[in-house]
Amino acid sequence: MIVNFYATLRQIVGSRQVEFPLPPGSTLRQLIGEIVRQFPDLRVEMLDPQGNLYRHIHIFVNGRDSYLLVAGLDTILEPKDTISIFPPVGGG
Repeated sequence: MIVNFYATLRQIVGSRQVEFPLPPGSTLRQLIGEIVRQFPDLRVEMLDPQGNLYRHIHIFVNGRDSYLLVAGLDTILEPKDTISIFPPVGGG
């Protein structure tokens, strides 16, 4: 599964895209677990102390915000899905 990282998250990961090997039938929640396992510094950026995704972190699956997906973080991912992760954005 290829994941695109943006802004400050890209700086932490050190790359625009990273491939994460996930078994078929994996969920978005499992992908997040694998991401923070491989990049522990992302844990404090993406997850609260209880391990829940911060509301200001937006993960898009094929252009749809995970908060709008029917199954949310329990959405089953397909190998061809495009995953993009955005930190909070500010500016004017």
